[in-house]
Amino acid sequence: MANNPVILFDGVCNLCNASVNFIMDRDKDAVFRFASLQSDAGKELMRRYGKDADKIDTVVLIHNDRVSMRSEAAIRIGGLLPFPYPLAKAFLVIPSFIRDRIYDYVAANRYKWFGKKESCRMPDPESRSRFLE
Repeated sequence: MANNPVILFDGVCNLCNASVNFIMDRDKDAVFRFASLQSDAGKELMRRYGKDADKIDTVVLIHNDRVSMRSEAAIRIGGLLPFPYPLAKAFLVIPSFIRDRIYDYVAANRYKWFGKKESCRMPDPESRSRFLE
């Protein structure tokens, strides 16, 4: 893992899985690493940073020993992708309580709007090295 940013995501959420695919398609240098919050690796990382994975229901970015969640994580992920996605960092000027209300609204409805899988995403052999186990 070293200095690679790690994204923890809800492995059964269709929106979350589509987001992982979106990031992977744009991350041509394969900088990001991924793990579902439900995985052993995801739970261990959350424990390492003093968080309970069973109580976290949001995207998490771990980068440079910093944990970002919710809208901040999404914006910071965009900031690490190639242009034009770093422009998303401009949204950091909006107070987090406003950004997170919008984020929470989408998160609360994501299963209803986008569906849910019965089990966590299984990476294909080509991308397996980017997923933590």
